[in-house]
Amino acid sequence: MLKDLVSLADPTNSFSFLSYLQEKGRIYHFINAQFDAVPRQEFRNYLEWAAARNENVVFGETALSVDFDGRFTVRTDKRTVTADNIAVGIGQQPWLPPIARPHLGPSQFHVSTYVENSTGLGGKRVCVVGGGQSGAEAFLDLISRPPAERPRRVSWVSRRRNFLPIDDSPFTNDVYMPDYSDYFMRLSPEIRRATNREQLLTSDGISGDTLRAVYQRIYMQRFVEGAVDRVALFPNREVVAVTPGPGCWELTVRNSNHPDVLGQVDADVVIWATGQRAVTPEFLAPIDHRLQRCEDEYAIDEDFAIRWDGPGEHSVFVLNGALEQRGLADKNLSLIAWRSQRIIDRLGGTRADEPQRSFIEWAAKQSWAPSQEV
Repeated sequence: MLKDLVSLADPTNSFSFLSYLQEKGRIYHFINAQFDAVPRQEFRNYLEWAAARNENVVFGETALSVDFDGRFTVRTDKRTVTADNIAVGIGQQPWLPPIARPHLGPSQFHVSTYVENSTGLGGKRVCVVGGGQSGAEAFLDLISRPPAERPRRVSWVSRRRNFLPIDDSPFTNDVYMPDYSDYFMRLSPEIRRATNREQLLTSDGISGDTLRAVYQRIYMQRFVEGAVDRVALFPNREVVAVTPGPGCWELTVRNSNHPDVLGQVDADVVIWATGQRAVTPEFLAPIDHRLQRCEDEYAIDEDFAIRWDGPGEHSVFVLNGALEQRGLADKNLSLIAWRSQRIIDRLGGTRADEPQRSFIEWAAKQSWAPSQEV
């Protein structure tokens, strides 16, 4: 609950999660509930509360373009404003593999639209593709529905070696500290990409509670209820083709341990839990040619400002758009308060005290000189 909007940068800030609990009169109840983590709906309510208290937050307004002529001019669908600096925080958008994109519709959709598209699945064959938390939660919901609403068969396909838990151990969490983010930025692009792959389960693994709930539900249905064919689990598989079959979708899958042997999963409905990725916002098109790139991302400096050919006293800050430069923490809640503090310090020409460094020495330091023969 400390990884809220402000606490890790300013614990006394009135926009903290604790302030929210206190104002709502439920702080003792929250403590007594002994949650392992803040429930998602509660955190959503906290964000709504914070937005309502901040008169500068405006919803329902679309940015159309950003231009620069001594100052930034931001045009929206409702007005035009000017600014000395801007911060772009559009986040990420749902990503689908190319094989899925031509087939989107009521029977194939991204998990981000699960709530509105997952009705009327009783008696159907459903396949969930993706081994992260979102895929696990969709799978658990489908197999937990009342009998009349439950699919006839639910398959779960993942490229990962197994349905793997999130790594939430103490030393692993040190990679979600400010000094590691700064260290990560100084690595070569090749090492950064490899490190992100290696550390994926620190961010995108499945919670232990969800995995236990899935396993227990399968146990009850197979051994207690006798439904031996209701669930099919296919880890270590990659979907390589999706084609229309006789009244269904045929998913061709390849097992990485047996790449020459192709399998097939039939489904009436396919749910793609394939994550989200950063995109280049269209409204930056008027100045895009002036902004430096780092492969698929805007190149940023140590204060999250995009490197560009404009004057140094005017900056375009980017938030949640530098995973390849700042590591997995860039899209995680852990560092949003610290990142915002960095940007505020840049604007004010100050630098707040940094938190204590990690226990781990990340950088290489030569502590001895090799002996030389004379």
